[in-house]
This record gives sequence, C-alpha cells and structure tokens, in this order.
Amino acid sequence: MPDVIGNPDKRVFTPGRLPQISEPVMRLNPASDPRKMRRIIAEDPEWSLAIIPLLRDLCLQHIVKNFENNPILNELHPSHRAKVLEKLSTKLPLKVTANLISDEGYWNRCCTERWGVCDVACYENSWKRMFFERHLEKIIELFIPDVTDIKTVLDVVPLCKNYVKKLNISQLLPPVKEQQMNEDDNASDTASDLGHEGPSIDHFDFCTLLDKLTHLEELHLVYGVTGCGMNFEWNLFEFTYRDCQSLAKALKSCKTLKVFRIHQSKVDDEKVRLLISSLLDHPFLTVLDLSHNLIGDRGARAIGKLINERKMKSVTVYDNKIRAHGAQAIAYALTKNTTLTSLNLRLNQIGDEGGQAIAHALLKNATLTNIHLGSNELTEPTATVLSQVLVQNKTLRNINLSCNRLGLDGGKQIQEGMSYNTTVVEFDVRLTEIGQESEYSISQILQNNREKARKKPITESGVKK
Repeated sequence: MPDVIGNPDKRVFTPGRLPQISEPVMRLNPASDPRKMRRIIAEDPEWSLAIIPLLRDLCLQHIVKNFENNPILNELHPSHRAKVLEKLSTKLPLKVTANLISDEGYWNRCCTERWGVCDVACYENSWKRMFFERHLEKIIELFIPDVTDIKTVLDVVPLCKNYVKKLNISQLLPPVKEQQMNEDDNASDTASDLGHEGPSIDHFDFCTLLDKLTHLEELHLVYGVTGCGMNFEWNLFEFTYRDCQSLAKALKSCKTLKVFRIHQSKVDDEKVRLLISSLLDHPFLTVLDLSHNLIGDRGARAIGKLINERKMKSVTVYDNKIRAHGAQAIAYALTKNTTLTSLNLRLNQIGDEGGQAIAHALLKNATLTNIHLGSNELTEPTATVLSQVLVQNKTLRNINLSCNRLGLDGGKQIQEGMSYNTTVVEFDVRLTEIGQESEYSISQILQNNREKARKKPITESGVKK
C-alpha cells in the first residue's frame, strides 16, 4: 500500500505493491484515530474462483470412497449411478462387485487394466464374461496339487458361476517334485518300511469344479506346461490314468457342456475310451476335438460309437495314429449318423483301405458338409471312389485332400467327378501330384459353383435354395 508523507497529492509507492485506488490516507497521529492505520490487502494467494462443490457431488464422492465397506449403487438415480461407476476402483474385492455391478463399462476397465489388449468379440461382446472366464482360467492354470489350497478355486465359484460359459485352460501344473536327498542305506530302509505316499492328485481335479459351473458350455484342456523353460521334463506333459478317471467323472456331472476339447495331452486308446464312455449319455455334447494325441484304431472305434449314438455335429481327431480299421469304424458311423456336418481326420494313416471306406460312406451320408482327409497316405484308388461321391453327393461343400499322392490318373478321376458336381465350393488338392491341367480345371469348376451359390435365392428361413 502506498505511504503518503507530507503533501497528500504527492504519492510515493513501495516497489512490488499495487497502487491503492481509494482516496489517499494521510499519516496522522495513531492515537487520534486508530482506524486510519488499517490497510487493505489487494492480493490473496489462497483466493480461488472455483465454485464450492454441490452437496450431491460431495455425497457421491463419499459413496465412491467408502464403496468397499458400504456399497450403494442400485438405490441411486441412473445419472448418479453412472458417475459412481466411472470413479470406482478396479481393485475392489470381487465379493463386493461380482454380483452387484453389471455395467459393461466398469468391467471393460477391469479387463483392459489387467490384460491390456482384449478381444471381447470372443466372449459374445460381454466384458464381464471375459473378466470372470479369464480370472478363473488363470487360477486353475496356476493351481499346484497338494500345494495350492482348493479354497482359492471354490471361493471364486459363487462369484463367477453365472458368467462363465467357456474355459480355455492352456496348462495344468503337476505336483511339485520332491528333491531326492542322498541318505544312507539305513535311512532308506527306514523310509521304505514306513512307506512313501505320492501326491493325492496328478493335476487339478475338475470334479471339484465342473458340476458347480451351471452355465459352462465349452471346455478346452491341455495337460502340459507352457513356460517350463530349462526345467523341461516329459512328465510335465503327462495325462495320467488317474487324471483321466477324474476328468471322465467331471464330464459326466457337467450336463450343460456342448463343446469338449483335449489336445496335446498324450491321450491314448485306453484313456479316450474312458472319456467317451462318460460322454455317451451326455445330453448336449455336439462338438468333440481330440487333436494332437495318440489315439489309434481302438480309440477310433469308440469315437465311431459316439458318432453313431449321439447327435454330434463336429468331430476332429487330426494328428493321431488312426489307421484303416479305425477309419472303417468311423465310416460305418457316418452311414448311420444324420447330424454330423464336419469331420477332420488329417494327419493320420488311414491309407486307401480307410479312405475308400470313408468315401463309400459319403455315398450314403446326406448331412456331412466338410471333410478333411489331408496327409493320410491316400492314392489313386481313393480318388476313384471319391469321383463317384462328387457325382452323387449333394451336401458336401468343403473337401480337403492335400498332401496325398493321388497322381495324374487320380487327378483325372477327380476332375471328371467335379464336372458333374454343382455343390462343392472349396476343394484343396495341393501337393497331391494330380498335375496342373487337372488343378486348373477343378479350380474353374469351383469358381462356377461359387457363382451359382451366390446367385441362389434365399428362402424365408434365411437358407439358400
């Protein structure tokens, strides 16, 4: 504030201070009038133009801050509820949020903050379903028998059972291998006398879980370890008979299951027969995938029985050890089945005997649309029967014979059969040695068939005539 000394019209300003706009005040005797010594401070460093928050906003902030101990959400007005959901932490306990919050935006934040890039289209565009399926999958994949408490799995079941429809388990850990200590013979004898009990289970026991997931429709399993690194051992990739017994029992109890896949798990004939015995009476199973295993002819006969007795839609057993007798059993099932639409037998050894059996079955089957017989040691005799199939069968749409040795004569047989066919739109004959002329002719026929398929009128039910 400027001080005025002597002449009231002469003002001397102190540097760093703003001049006072009001009338000048002369320095008088303080005792005469104390009010004249009061000074007005023109600058306040704590002054703010921000408006004081509304009571409503203060209440919403309090709800967000104390949500874990006192969750209030459904009682709020929709606009207020949206503000609370935007500010809620994604670290809140699931026992608070699981069955209370249905807002997809909140679960979107939970997924992206935990896993980064997420493809919600694989989960029917439901962020909440994605979160709980991946959360439960991770718990199972990190479960170590006789080390992890089963309560870690069971405690989350009531929270996620209404949202889990598919489980894709990419690894199942075996028990921790105890270190072998070098002991003297006396100690070894004592240990043998007392007896040594092994692990109670070899991998996670699905009997404790599947019957509780009342909406589970798909189960994909791999009995192996994804990141063993330098600690690789073959027993890390072993699906034991005890595992198989436990899994078969669990599958029987899961009545809602529609798709079952177990691959890269060394499933042999004995184990697949045990699994299929538990699936024969299953009410809804339609898709079975047993790829990358050790299934032979005895296992193939069990698969044929399943195709014959159940209303299966898709069966995949590629990269196994199925030979001619196993293929014949599956072919017989094809002649009886009226629901199967897709069959994948590639990377087996069915040979011409098995290939011809499958082809003869296709002369009677009227439902199969996709068949894959690639890499099965097929030659000209199989191509000859398949040419008849191409003439008579009107339901096949996709055929794959790649990586077989059909030869030039086999190619001509296929070409002749395709000249009478109007329904096949995909036919893979790569690496079959049929010759460029046959390949070109087949590709031209396929192109014409695709054009006709696009031009076909659509019925009221949405199916092309």
